Amino acid sequence: MRHPILTFNLLLSLAPVAAVAQTADPARTTVQQLDDDLIRVMKAGGTVQARTAALTPALDQAFDLPLMTRLAVGPSWTKLTSTDQQALLRSFRRMTISQYARNFDSWSGESFTLDPQVQQRGGDRLVRTTLNVPRQAPVAISYRLRQSGSAWKIIDVFYRNSISQIATRRSDFAAVLQKGGATALATHMDAIAAKGEKF
Repeated sequence: MRHPILTFNLLLSLAPVAAVAQTADPARTTVQQLDDDLIRVMKAGGTVQARTAALTPALDQAFDLPLMTRLAVGPSWTKLTSTDQQALLRSFRRMTISQYARNFDSWSGESFTLDPQVQQRGGDRLVRTTLNVPRQAPVAISYRLRQSGSAWKIIDVFYRNSISQIATRRSDFAAVLQKGGATALATHMDAIAAKGEKF
């Protein structure tokens, strides 16, 4: 049996290391920065145009939007021309930013709580967070991140830890793409974006 004082001293020496390891995880840092940026924009309030301008660099930094576009389009992506791919990326980016600008419009005491444990998913990492809304049930949000160069970027969002945003998008996009091709899909995403930009 280990001496209790030695055990206590050992735990004290290990605790800071564990805390630093959790804090320094680059995937968790990406999500923490996104959460901080969302709260900052919500507190600032203002018009949707102002929120869009504030959120654009934050979302470009947090999300791998080119990869998310490819994943949302699905297998048809490789059959598209470079011009069509770039058009879809622009529309997907505009749609994503406009929806965040619309949904995170004002602050009334909301906060985020990050799970200290980062889970491994093959080569990806999963970071769980909770959106705390006063007088409402907390909302569980999980982010799947993949390394892109030296950064870890979000490639999918799971609402209530189960609903994949990418899977939902792919289901939504498939019919539009099959019926009208890349042009119709870009128009579809621009229409979604326009709805968010009106608020």
